[in-house]
Amino acid sequence: MVLSAPATVNSPPARNCPETLARLQDCGLVNPGPIHANLSEGELVEEAIRRNEGLLASTGALVVGTGERTGRSPGDRYLVASESIRGNLDWGAINRPMEADVYERLHSKVRSYLQGRELFIQDGWACADPRFRLPVRLVAERAWHALFARCLLLRPRVEDLAAFIPDITIIHASGMRADPLEDGTRTGVFIVLNLVERVVLIGGTLYAGEIKKSVFSMLNYLLLDRGVLPMHCSANIGRGGDTALFFGLSGTGKTTLSADPERRLIGDDEHGWSDHGIFNFEGGCYAKTIHLSQEGEPQIWNAIRFGSVLENVVLDPHTRRPDYDDDRFTENTRAAYPIEFIDQSELSGQGSHPRRIVFLTCDTFGVLPPCARLTLEQTLYYFLSGYTAKVAGTEGGVTRPEATFSACFAAPFLPLHPARYADGIAQRLRRHGGEVWLVNTGWTGGALGEGRRIPLHLTRAMVRAILNGELDRVPCSPDATFGALIPAACPGVPGQLLQPRPTWANPAAFDRCAGQLAALFRANFQQYAGRVAEAVRQAGPGG
Repeated sequence: MVLSAPATVNSPPARNCPETLARLQDCGLVNPGPIHANLSEGELVEEAIRRNEGLLASTGALVVGTGERTGRSPGDRYLVASESIRGNLDWGAINRPMEADVYERLHSKVRSYLQGRELFIQDGWACADPRFRLPVRLVAERAWHALFARCLLLRPRVEDLAAFIPDITIIHASGMRADPLEDGTRTGVFIVLNLVERVVLIGGTLYAGEIKKSVFSMLNYLLLDRGVLPMHCSANIGRGGDTALFFGLSGTGKTTLSADPERRLIGDDEHGWSDHGIFNFEGGCYAKTIHLSQEGEPQIWNAIRFGSVLENVVLDPHTRRPDYDDDRFTENTRAAYPIEFIDQSELSGQGSHPRRIVFLTCDTFGVLPPCARLTLEQTLYYFLSGYTAKVAGTEGGVTRPEATFSACFAAPFLPLHPARYADGIAQRLRRHGGEVWLVNTGWTGGALGEGRRIPLHLTRAMVRAILNGELDRVPCSPDATFGALIPAACPGVPGQLLQPRPTWANPAAFDRCAGQLAALFRANFQQYAGRVAEAVRQAGPGG
């Protein structure tokens, strides 16, 4: 498997017509080598293979490696501290400032680095609702990064490209490493967002998720003032036109559970909620593939074909079949593909105001109920908490639960204070209604190492019952520790599974573990206590 391109390649004839040169000049880039603008997926695959950037799998997908960085680099992400917005941003461990003059020097170095290099331009849109659509342009030195952008962005018609003017520009110099002493960075990797100029600089990493999440971060800043709540969630729509949202961090089942053959997929990861309803930010999906199977996730399995990208997936050297169980490079193996590759996807990318919302968590403490209804106050508490537990690397020796809290299920991508986004969801729930449920896709009968993970088919049954309204009139009782309302029964689910405490062989051990997690919730929520109503503060565990 090829992990990086060679230092030299045989360049094709230049395609530097005045139109493509103008696209680069608009980005401040001059004196390029050959430019390839808005190639088709077939052409991009050919270019990637010509440049030894990857291999074709038996499925037709392009398989690439990202080398040292097999996931995002949150410690190397910066926001430019422009004077006009400095006071508006939520500075801290996540949003690290880069002064404007430091950014300008780094931007100049990136422009110099790209001179004379073969470049790939890919234009696309963010936001499926035309009322909020934003043109996005990627300039990259890797053909496969352009293919990734073609998968994930909404694809304009050919006739739209002639007049395409980007609102957001991403300059991806993957082969360039910053000098921390000169450039004010922590390492040689940098992801820098200039929210005023709407420019993103990426360097020192091949991981394509930085492209996707940089656009999401931009939208989280730009759309609130336009009356849109940006959300880190998947969405699908039922036969009756009912829309459902699935919030959750990586590994909680957001992509898996929203890809339901009985419902049309609107999108798997990023959406906006406006006065008109829900709309997808993207034109594709970026699914985890570790342990992917045709039986367990047939829609995702079938979507991985020609035109898609597989990141860090191991290929059989003889058959070129992907081995989705091999984690030698990373457990964070990924597939990028256009949403139309999913059977029964909602190609408009839009839906009505959500009737039901599901907060997904993978609780390795084994104490949260598998399924529970939330009041509005509990919704805001658990939304701001954004809890899950670490599961990646479990097979490699993670032996005890490790809590993770990510505000609004999206903390790494929120330039503004999380309370702004929590206010947004509260306003929309009050205005449009909708039920909110907490679904635990994690452990039962004990914590990690003692219990077992809740079987996927039972989680699907609970989600199906929620979305079909089968639990609407089922009596509920509050969980003794976490307050969420547990239904007395659920079709297709053993009754003994619904209450977590009786599934443990040692009730006293359950109480200790539940108390430990509740204390972590309370400690984490202290940072928001001054920004929410007393009823919300009291809605959490032990409130």
